[in-house]
Amino acid sequence: MSTLGSRVRVVVADDHPIYREGIARGLSLSGQVEVVAEAGDGAEALQAIRSESPDVAVVDYRLPKLDGIAVVRAITRDGLPTRAIVLSAVTQSSVVYQAIEVGAAGYLAKDSPRAEIVSAVLKVAKGGTVIPPELAGGLVGEIRMRADSEAVYLSERERQVLEAFSAGRSIPQIAAELFLAVSTVKTHTQRLYEKLGVSDRAAAVAEAMRRGLLE
Repeated sequence: MSTLGSRVRVVVADDHPIYREGIARGLSLSGQVEVVAEAGDGAEALQAIRSESPDVAVVDYRLPKLDGIAVVRAITRDGLPTRAIVLSAVTQSSVVYQAIEVGAAGYLAKDSPRAEIVSAVLKVAKGGTVIPPELAGGLVGEIRMRADSEAVYLSERERQVLEAFSAGRSIPQIAAELFLAVSTVKTHTQRLYEKLGVSDRAAAVAEAMRRGLLE
């Protein structure tokens, strides 16, 4: 990463040459940023990121060959030191969520003022995250919606069956402990499987742990 007092090294990727050059020029004119490479598609951007190891990559969401999300995902997957800002005309909350989920440190609309883009690059280079207020509200809503879709509401019996599964007990053993018919435990088990989207006991326990339903 750049040392204190040095310029932030940046790769800019956009498939529209005029827009890309405008962003690169705006960053360079700030006097605080050095644009070390420009790219017209995602594959070229990723190659530049790997060879130049910039502090920040400013990538368009819609890029040929590899889109911006794929570029960010590759940066994260490969453990590259570059932090990414996705710059896009697409501002739907689901897309912003996806970008942040795969590792983007910022998301800006393409019509953002140049000063805002420069400020975002400098903030991200220092370890910060940038989501403009007009996008943040939608992102919070998206997170809540996804959390609700992940939520599973178990009946008391289903929870007892799940806990017994996690303790390694069989359906007949559970039936004996709960003073229920084996057929009744099987019914609770089937409903539990349906709610968790699984088809066996081991998968039910694993999925329940992933969702925080079991310690």
